[in-house]
Amino acid sequence: MTSPISGPDPVSVVLPARNEAANLPGLLLACARVFASRFPDYELLVVDDGSSDDTAALVEKLRQDNPRLRLIRHPENLGYGAALRSGFAAARYPLIFFTDADGQFDPAEVDRLILHLKETDLVAGYRAARRDPWPRRLYGRVFSWLCRVRFGVRVRDVNCAFKLFRRSVLEGAELRCSGALINAELLAVAQGRGVVPVEVPVAHFPRRQGEPSGGSAAVIVRAVREFWELDRRLRRR
Repeated sequence: MTSPISGPDPVSVVLPARNEAANLPGLLLACARVFASRFPDYELLVVDDGSSDDTAALVEKLRQDNPRLRLIRHPENLGYGAALRSGFAAARYPLIFFTDADGQFDPAEVDRLILHLKETDLVAGYRAARRDPWPRRLYGRVFSWLCRVRFGVRVRDVNCAFKLFRRSVLEGAELRCSGALINAELLAVAQGRGVVPVEVPVAHFPRRQGEPSGGSAAVIVRAVREFWELDRRLRRR
């Protein structure tokens, strides 16, 4: 049975992953089912960002059953933004969708994003009820506010990892952020090219397996450094 909602073009699905072997099997199965029924064609790009578990071996095994599944490997941990940049660079199709590999989003909610592709070239999900510990929720709110004040990024949940956009949004652009600032940079680049993002609410679920890395001290320090670097770059434009 096919979905009544269909995307206009083939889509590249980018899934940054670090030590997500426990979450990937279910996520990849769900993604294959959803994107095969919504789009003319699709590919799944898992970017293994220096995992120390069986993430890469698992993806290689699953590729035997799904030729649309591809693995991109970083020999060491380069950062969330670096993983997304690798995925975007390897994407073959006119549409790019990305989400995290931790199972905190439902791929089927891409339906909500597809509906707005006629209005805009970038649709951004926002977590209607974020299911993370309160320090991460607080950090996210402060971060989104700072991005609005300093970069003019006009979305309420900058770091929500549930976005669908046309590949043309990034043509000729050089994303540089290797850490958590990648979302802010992507949105700032898009808005600088006249794109007005449309926001839609999406469900958010607690992480069931694995350990989050987004709130670690090292990640926060990198985010602060990249924030000011991005601020300088945007103000030079």
